Amino acid sequence: MRVRIDEDKCHVHARCYGLLPAFFAVDDHGQASVPSDGTVPAMLEDKVRLAVANCPEYAITELPV
Repeated sequence: MRVRIDEDKCHVHARCYGLLPAFFAVDDHGQASVPSDGTVPAMLEDKVRLAVANCPEYAITELPV
């Protein structure tokens, strides 16, 4: 599984980071990001899918592998 965050859609709610700080990061302005190419470790896939579903701006999308 891979994901990306559309910076234009992200409105810095940081729900993704609140749900999974082990994967998502936020900068000083609250802009969310994912590590390198967005590859999700298998053990975090369920929680990342929860973050995708909870993004109020639909800024996080799953990418084809």
